[in-house]
Amino acid sequence: MDTLRLRLWSENDLELLHAANTPAMTAHLNGPESAEEIVERHARYLRLRDSGEARPFVIEDEAGESVGSIAFWHMDWRGEPALETGWFVRPEAQGRGVASSALALLVQDARMHRDGRRYLTAFPAVDNAASNGVCRHNGFALVGSLTERFRGAELTVNEWALDLTTASDTPAP
Repeated sequence: MDTLRLRLWSENDLELLHAANTPAMTAHLNGPESAEEIVERHARYLRLRDSGEARPFVIEDEAGESVGSIAFWHMDWRGEPALETGWFVRPEAQGRGVASSALALLVQDARMHRDGRRYLTAFPAVDNAASNGVCRHNGFALVGSLTERFRGAELTVNEWALDLTTASDTPAP
């Protein structure tokens, strides 16, 4: 999908988080968040965007309509500074390559804004075939899996990494 663009998250994008907070859209994330958690997440996106600790984006289609969101933020991974990414695509836009195209655009942005960090990581649930496929399609290396507490329950995720210092598909450790 060549006609997508990423637009930095704005004060007016709270609706997108509410639209994605359904049982179907959060099935691989241990379920929806409360209304208060959604408002706090929106405020956190704006705060982290402003501080430079994260780059949250709205994914827009050719008509300028929001079809999802993708972001990266600072984190520590395996003892070193890294970036982590996550995304969602509205149900009506799924199955058209939106997430994969948006991730390709995000990787370009992450290479320009990595602040010395080498790896971009992603942690989709092990049973989320679509998101794991997006990682694979974009040259991420599957380097393991882990189980953590997330939204009050255990969640087992795959651990994917992409070396941002090379343009090739260099596998991560």
